[in-house]
Amino acid sequence: MPDEVIIADDGSTDETKLLIENFKKESTFPVSHVWHEDVGFTKAIILNKAIAKTEGDYIIQVDGDCIMHSNFIEDHLTFASKNCYLYGSRVNIQKPYLDALYKNQQVQFSPFSKGIKKRTRAIYSPFLSQFYKSNHQFSKKFRGCNTSYFKSDFIEVNGYNEDFKGWGREDSELALRFFNKGLKSRRLRYRGIVYHIYHHEKSKSRLELNNNIELTTIKEKLTWTANGVDKYH
Repeated sequence: MPDEVIIADDGSTDETKLLIENFKKESTFPVSHVWHEDVGFTKAIILNKAIAKTEGDYIIQVDGDCIMHSNFIEDHLTFASKNCYLYGSRVNIQKPYLDALYKNQQVQFSPFSKGIKKRTRAIYSPFLSQFYKSNHQFSKKFRGCNTSYFKSDFIEVNGYNEDFKGWGREDSELALRFFNKGLKSRRLRYRGIVYHIYHHEKSKSRLELNNNIELTTIKEKLTWTANGVDKYH
């Protein structure tokens, strides 16, 4: 189990707050709820606020629309190492299966489960996973909904760039600054799996602007963002 859970809440309603309060009462570990007002998609800001509050030295990051494999936390901790960040696989749960998913409250899946695609990503095999080693390269398979890193590495690049507003590129740009800083990465193939619940896509109205921020990070080999997590310390 994790030492603590920090819920980064990008402007949910009182209904969500009540749900979290009930979850806190049942939880065997500390749970913190970090909330700010809904002013649009500001994931970078709320994640910085949440991570700044963590007591631990290692961050395992997952999105609220994902179901974790039962060994998810253990898998990330098993491969945690200094100067390296991890990223795992995401299995997509399809829209036509949602009614059955919620009715059955399903949290366990296999490559043969109904309602998923990219089935090979659902293969859980510690033996096969050992063939994926850490290396110094940036992968387009990186997803912010399934990653982990040392908090000290996050602080050294000043966390998420809060210039990102609206959907797109906030996660990959963080990974690019990790890469530019010299961190290695390791793909947790066949371990560290999440199952992503279908939802309507967020607006991509700012995607071009966000692309330009990321391209600047690539071109100038940036390791630091001026508009980052340091304002919360």
